[in-house]
Order: sequence, then C-alpha cells, then structure tokens
Amino acid sequence: MTAGISHQKITQLRATEAQTYSAARPKSKAALARGIAHFLDGVPMHWMRDWPMPFPFVVHAAKGAAITDIDGHTLDDFCLGDTGSMFGHSPAPVAKAIRTQANRGLTYMLPSEDALELGNMLSTLFGLPEWQIATTATDANRFALRVARAVTNRDKILVFNGCYHGAVDETMVRIRNGKPINRPGLAGEFRDLTERTRIVEFNDLAALESALSHEDVACVITEPVLTNSCMVLPDPGFHDGLRALTRKYGTLLLIDETHTISSGLGGYTRVHGLLPDLFVLGKPVAGGVPASVWGMTHEVAARWQQDCDGREPGYSGMGTTLSANPLQFAAMRATLSQIMTADNYAHMERGAARLQSGIAAAIEKHALPWHVTRVGARVEFICAPGPLHNGAEAELAHAPDLEAAIQVALINRGTLIAPFHNMMLVSPATTNRQIDRLIANFSDIAQRLAA
Repeated sequence: MTAGISHQKITQLRATEAQTYSAARPKSKAALARGIAHFLDGVPMHWMRDWPMPFPFVVHAAKGAAITDIDGHTLDDFCLGDTGSMFGHSPAPVAKAIRTQANRGLTYMLPSEDALELGNMLSTLFGLPEWQIATTATDANRFALRVARAVTNRDKILVFNGCYHGAVDETMVRIRNGKPINRPGLAGEFRDLTERTRIVEFNDLAALESALSHEDVACVITEPVLTNSCMVLPDPGFHDGLRALTRKYGTLLLIDETHTISSGLGGYTRVHGLLPDLFVLGKPVAGGVPASVWGMTHEVAARWQQDCDGREPGYSGMGTTLSANPLQFAAMRATLSQIMTADNYAHMERGAARLQSGIAAAIEKHALPWHVTRVGARVEFICAPGPLHNGAEAELAHAPDLEAAIQVALINRGTLIAPFHNMMLVSPATTNRQIDRLIANFSDIAQRLAA
C-alpha cells in the first residue's frame, strides 16, 4: 500500500493513463521519438524529462491560464511554468512592454528609463531599500550569500532540511539518519558541502539555536514556507523565533520568496510582517521574462560598501553580462505596476480557497488519508496525513508513483498541474470554471483509486 492505495491500483491507473496519453498525442510522440535535433537526451533542458507522462507534449501556444499542444489539446494550466507564469501566460501589459522595448534594443549594460522607476517600485512593494537585478533566483541567492559572507566575515550558511534555492551549490544538503549529507543525485559535485553548510529541521528553534550558537554562520537562507517538497507551513511563532535567534548570534537572514510570492501582495514577507536582512525573488517578477531581484537593508548595504572600500580592486565574482538588461526592466515595470496588484491577488486568493475547499472535500468524500494545504494562490494536495512540520516528514509524505499516475490522469482530463509535488497555482486569468473542472477531475481519479 502507498498512501492508502494498493500498488496494483496505482500500477493499473498509471499504465491505462499512459496509454491514453500516448494515443492522443501522435505528433508530440513522433517529435520526441526523433529527439529534438542535437539536444542532449532529446530535450533542450534535462528537467523536461522529469514530467511523469511517457513523453512531454510539445507546446504550440499558451495564453492566460491555458496551454495548447501541437496535437490540438488545450489544457487548463495550473502549473504556469512552475510559478514563472504565476500571473498567467503573456499578460497583455508585459507583452506590450516587450514589443516596445524590442524596438529600442535588448541589452546594452546601462540603465534604461524603466530602471529609473523600478528601484522605487521594488522598495515600495517589498520593503527593503537597496536592490540589484539578476537573471535567475539562483544567481540572486548566490550573490546575496556572497554579500552576507563578506559583511559578517563568516564562511558558513545555514539551511533547513528539504529546502530549495535553485542551483546554489552550498544549499544542496540534506539530513539522512540524523546526519548532514550532500543531497542525493548531485551531478559532478566533488566537495563535501556540509563543511560550510549547517542544516537543521524547519520549525525546530532549539536545533536552530544550537547551530547558530557557534557564531560562525553568516546567513540563514530560507523560504518562509518549505515549497519544493511536500509543502510545510511554519509553526506559530517560528518566524519570530528565527528572526530573534539570527539577531542574537549576529547572523543575517535571507528570505527567498521565489515560490511564496503566491502569498499575497509583497509576498509572505509583507503579508506576515517579516523583517529579513536580505530578500530574493525570481521567476514571476518579470511576467515570464527571465529576471530576478535581490534586496537588502540600509545596514547591510553600508557594511557591504565598507567591505568594498577595504578590498583590493578586481572582479567581485558577482553579476552576469545579461543581467539588468532593458528587456528585464521593461517587463518588471509592467509586472509590478499592472499585474502584481492587490485586485489580482484578491482574485487569486478567492480562486485558490475555492480549489483548496474542493480538493479537501473530494479527499474526505473518498476517505483518503491525504490532506491539502495552501499558501495564498499556491495549493497542493499531499498523499499523506497532515499537516507536515519539517523536511523529513515532507520526504516521507512524497509518493512518486501515485503522484505520477494522478498527474497523467489529470492531463488526460484536460488539466495540467506541476510535475513536482502536486503544486497548483491560481492566476488572475484562472476562472471558476477551470477550478471546478480540476476539482471534478481530481474527484473522479480519487474515486477510481478508492474503489
């Protein structure tokens, strides 16, 4: 049994749905069977092989909260590029900004007129006064950690078990049998990452204090909610304790909002009044154009300037040539001013609450030992009892074969969710009809599994 479902039922559902999927997509199947010419393993980026269907479908177009493949199937899209298109595919203001900027040049390593407005927007929306632009959240996290190490003159960082911060090497650690280890599956990693990274369980303030008490940790980097696992919410008082302990031991606090920007206007940080020293946001900040931002307090900025003044001239090791380009500025300005609005968040919140309620009702109706959780517009069903409290519990709650079967079955019924951890996003373009279809499709699949 897995999550209350027999292995036989899971195997049968996955086989049946895989066959249905393959039969419905002859064009995508033929294209992927040939491989996309000269791409390693037949795909432009290896994550495209991580979808649970027999082969990924080839996209023809996406607009709003719908995505269409080359075989003519249009799906209600609740994956939304795994948050990259959280506000819908190609929002009109962003598309217009891209067209306008394309006629003015795409990159020139100098600020544009949009950049003159963007800094004020970032400060007003997210609360920190000093900002930099990067291209991915991975880059932004990496650069912010460099600043933290420089200003504290400490070499270690601390992460929580089950965390995800992009491809930042030193965050790729886990707890296994009570001991810190390199995250399993890393390619080409020749270092013991645990030498410079401490790791404790999320929501464990006693363990956190013990780890920080050595006074050698430059920065705690964390999402406000563990998301790239089965989602784990903070216990009451956890964030207050985290902030108090980092200050007590002279450690900076970096909040990574790349997924939890779903929480509401200004992200989880603003909604819940968090006070980070450093802040990172990637993915949806430019409406789907690759861009990220990282900000800091006046105090950290002053300490950083002091470090720069005392350092010999040379390359800082931070920044990439195409970061802070005018296309990013234009797309971010359009997103922050016209897309990332209180009205849009209110729509997303209502829709996500509707989705959460419907999925929870289906779970209860079919007497499944599962639960559903939500952070603003982000909803996940978890094939285990809940709530979860830390990364270890989240890892045990993951049911890959069952989740894969459900996800392919949803696709066959016209609904796409994220291939990672059953994540579903409600965008400003998502309709109640789409939400209700997802609930009905989920309930139908749950009934088949529970019968």
